[in-house]
Amino acid sequence: MGNQNSRVPISVLVVDDEESQRGPLAAMISAWGFSVETAADGQEALDKLTTFPANVIVTDLMMPRMDGFELMKRLAADGNMPPAIVLTAFGNIETAIQTIHDLGAFWFLEKPIQPAALRVLLERAASQSQLAEETERLQRQLSYTGVLVDMVGTSPEMQQVFSIIRQVAPSKAPLLVAGESGTGKELVARAIHQLSNRRAGPFVAINCAAMPETLMESELFGHEKGAFTGALERRAGCFELAQHGTLLLDELAEMPSGTQAKLLRVLEDSQVRRLGGKSEISVDVRVIAATNRVVEDALKKGDLREDLYYRLNVFQIYLPPLRQRLGDLPVLCETLISHLNRKHSCNITHVTPDVMEAFKKHSWPGNVRELRNVLERGVIMAGEGAVQMAHLPYDFGAPGGSRPPAQVFEPESVRLPVGTSVSDAEKALIQLTLQHTKNNKTRAAEILGISLKTLFNKLKEYGASEVSEPAG
Repeated sequence: MGNQNSRVPISVLVVDDEESQRGPLAAMISAWGFSVETAADGQEALDKLTTFPANVIVTDLMMPRMDGFELMKRLAADGNMPPAIVLTAFGNIETAIQTIHDLGAFWFLEKPIQPAALRVLLERAASQSQLAEETERLQRQLSYTGVLVDMVGTSPEMQQVFSIIRQVAPSKAPLLVAGESGTGKELVARAIHQLSNRRAGPFVAINCAAMPETLMESELFGHEKGAFTGALERRAGCFELAQHGTLLLDELAEMPSGTQAKLLRVLEDSQVRRLGGKSEISVDVRVIAATNRVVEDALKKGDLREDLYYRLNVFQIYLPPLRQRLGDLPVLCETLISHLNRKHSCNITHVTPDVMEAFKKHSWPGNVRELRNVLERGVIMAGEGAVQMAHLPYDFGAPGGSRPPAQVFEPESVRLPVGTSVSDAEKALIQLTLQHTKNNKTRAAEILGISLKTLFNKLKEYGASEVSEPAG
């Protein structure tokens, strides 16, 4: 069907220990236009996959040497499992469903196989496999032009980061992302997730610095009802919520040492036990840790356990601060402005040359997060056209926290005589802001820092005769 029009046939690996089942099944799938290989058990399947990169696996569950469950467990652990269709005999449906849930298999079929049902599932699984491969290919191409998922950067520093992300994403290995606050560590983790075989699974992030120590273990590992005061019901932890996906542990060095020790055990055993629980729960989660601390300092101070560090530091990605990659400012501004235009219904095309020059001279202590905040204010203030110096915060780029008076946008300032009432001052400010936004009330409310409902209530309170709205 859909695969027959493809330049390269979709490859299918059929795994079954019974030749009487395996042969006819492979012949039928081949007749549908698929490229087919067979294996008598899970171990032979692993050997075949080294030279036959299957797009889809059709596997029996019960086999000698290595069964279908162990086969998929191995593939999932390596991060290399393609969509798998599980074949099961009557009475083993519960096991098949467990396989789908625990290992992320595509679907299951009960024996004897209904050809029409198998063909539909093969087509769907093949489409999923092709879509994943095409997405990965496009992301690789974009990364060479300065875009990788939601990250942008053409500087040599960011191209190096993109290169590491492309290399580590397909694996299951844990990794550590280091960099100052605001450099985009969570974006790195999300990019790795999106480029991995876990992209269909959940992405869960937890900020260890924002979590009270008393709740940290419950958030990570979950708890049973009655495990502690206030535990009114059973709750799954982040590891269970991230099953078959990726878990980001942000600001890892802020995690209590005792919790770090328990985390290390989970990483080594892939087993978690809820607080108050009596049994272990198997988890298949890729862990990415992030910190804004200098790793060496955190280790010396004992804030980061050495054994946990060495377990996580299979790969390390260092995100350079914005001041070390100022060449990325144009593409960053373009990308952020595009996003902010959509968010605030504005039509900003660029920043003026003097704004870009000011950006290049700024030290950016808050990194890309600070750049985004500065641009957000500028986009809202400008509304359309270009972001100018007058639209930036008054203290931006000036030593001592104040910009020279000549740079203040006088035509849009408010001058009121002493003795003006608060009510009259508020009316004047609202009227001037509406004039500035050309009567765009949504943008005016954003500039004033009030809700749209509050703005309408104020206008209603003043009355049309007291607050004249600009024409057009």
